Amino acid sequence: MPEMIKPNERNARYWQLALLIVLLLAWHLASRNSNVAFFFGQPVQVFGRIWSWFMPFGFGPNALFAEGLAGNADIYVHLGVTLLETLLAFGLGTVLGMAFGLWLALSPVASLILDPYIKAANSMPRVILAPIFGLWFGLGIWSKVALAVTLVFFIVFFNVYQGVREVSPVVLANAKMLGANQRQLLRTVYLPSATSWVFSSLHTSVGLAFVGAVVGEYLGSARGVGYLILQAEGTFDVNTVFAGILVLTAFALVLDAVVGMIERRLMTWQPRAGETEKL
Repeated sequence: MPEMIKPNERNARYWQLALLIVLLLAWHLASRNSNVAFFFGQPVQVFGRIWSWFMPFGFGPNALFAEGLAGNADIYVHLGVTLLETLLAFGLGTVLGMAFGLWLALSPVASLILDPYIKAANSMPRVILAPIFGLWFGLGIWSKVALAVTLVFFIVFFNVYQGVREVSPVVLANAKMLGANQRQLLRTVYLPSATSWVFSSLHTSVGLAFVGAVVGEYLGSARGVGYLILQAEGTFDVNTVFAGILVLTAFALVLDAVVGMIERRLMTWQPRAGETEKL
C-alpha cells in the first residue's frame, strides 16, 4: 500500500486549504437545516453579501444580495474607518508600550514603585472604559482608538519589559568593559534583546487592535464595520454578521502578514528553527 502523505512545511498550504474546504462544506451542509441557518447563516448568502459590498453597481450575485442597510452600505467608508482606528491604536499602543517597557526595565526604582499600579491597570476589564473614553473624546474615532490602545499597550509593554530584563549578564558586562555608555548599551544590547519579544507581541496586538476598534464601534458609532454588524444583529441578519466577521478577519490576517514580513527583514540575524537543528 502506498504510504500516506503527511503534513510538512512543503505541503502545509495544501493541507490548510483542504481543511478550509472541509469546514466550508460542513457549514454549507449543516446550513441546509433552517434552524442551523438561523443561528449560523448560510455560506452562499454570506459570501454573496461580501460580494455585494465590494462589487460596484451590482451585477451578478450582487443583484441578489444587495438588500437592506448592510447590503447597500458603502463598505469602503466603513472599512476605512475601522482600519484607521486599528492602525492608529496599533501604532500608538506599540510606541507607548515600548517606551514604558524600556523605561521601567532600565529603572529599577520606578519599576518597584509602579509595579502594583501596572498590575492593577492590566487586570481592569478594558471594556468598562469605553463609556469613559466616549465621554472624554466623543463618539468619533479617538474614543475607539483609546480603547484599542489599552489592549495593545500592555501586550507590548510586558514583552519589552521581559525582553530587556532577559539580557544576558555576560553580554552586558562585556559591553561595559569595552566602554559602552548607556545609549550604546540601549542600541546594541537592550533593543536587540527585546526585538524578538516585541515582534511576538505585535502578532497578538494586531488582533487586539481590531477587537478594541470594533468593540468601541459597538458601544457608540455611526460608521465602521462594527457598526454594520451591530445594525445587522438588530435585524437578525446573521448572514451580514458573519460577512462582517470574515471581512475583519481577512484584513487582520493581512496586517499580521505585513508584521511578519517586517519581522523577517529586521530579524535576518536570528537563525530559524530548521537552521538551528542543522547546526
